[in-house]
Amino acid sequence: MNATPQPGDEAAARAANSRLVRDFGLLIKSATRLEQRIDGELRQECGISHTMLEVLIRLCRRPGEEISQRHLADDLTLTSGGTTRLLDRMEEAGLVHRTPSPADRRVTLVEPTPRGREVFLRAAAVHARLVEKYFVAPLTADDYRRLTAALGRIDLALRDDA
Repeated sequence: MNATPQPGDEAAARAANSRLVRDFGLLIKSATRLEQRIDGELRQECGISHTMLEVLIRLCRRPGEEISQRHLADDLTLTSGGTTRLLDRMEEAGLVHRTPSPADRRVTLVEPTPRGREVFLRAAAVHARLVEKYFVAPLTADDYRRLTAALGRIDLALRDDA
């Protein structure tokens, strides 16, 4: 390893230590740690991953709604192949059921099974407990409102530029 200062070291250090890099890194690190905590607890207590919970949330949000496998992939920002593998595992576990769409044989519809709904309810309670503990409780009510409002504005800006 070369400890001798190199041309550009100071500029690189300034860029690496900039407020924007630090602040964004803190956001990503916090979100990743929370996601890992939720995923670990869900696996331990409910036998599903956080991504599986996200599928079940989407499937249970509006009872009776027909949701295609492709629409799930778009909602979860997964590839078509990744969604297929995830749904294969969920179907094997008895959490979801896939059927061809009666309106279009090229479309596969996904719905939760009774077991999937039961697992979802347990997992939703675990998720809520952890989100409350690590995302809500560390903040004052005003800070929480400002944070969620700011995140909403960021999400909107990203959607508007897509």
